[in-house]
Amino acid sequence: MKILVINGVNMNFLGIRNKEVYGNRDYNYLLEMIEKKAKELGVDVECFQSNHEGAIVDKLQEAYFEKPLGIVINPAAFTHTSVGIRDALESLDCIKVEVHISNISDREEFRHRSITQPVCTGQIAGLGLYGYTLAMEYIIEQTKS
Repeated sequence: MKILVINGVNMNFLGIRNKEVYGNRDYNYLLEMIEKKAKELGVDVECFQSNHEGAIVDKLQEAYFEKPLGIVINPAAFTHTSVGIRDALESLDCIKVEVHISNISDREEFRHRSITQPVCTGQIAGLGLYGYTLAMEYIIEQTKS
């Protein structure tokens, strides 16, 4: 049983970029937090981050064949622009939770619309890094039934 966690553009700059929005914790902290939660839940987790849209599409296409329990995805800025990532997500038959560290509805108007959310099971936004662990818990809970 595996959960795939995908992070998009600039997520590797957590703790560096826009600390007032994304906080002081760095990307390694997020990865450690996700690993700890995976152990607690008794699942394997694979984390993937890319600043390249096509690499994220490739990873999602791999997931089609690997069939994870679910996907936690923070497309970051690609949330608002990537039809390619949206289409790749749509082809997957598993639970998909879109996560955003900040509340995208309270930010600049161009961030209010998510292209990817309509093809996801749900969205968690504005709860900081905690949104990732909530998404993982949700995937496990939903796959129990």
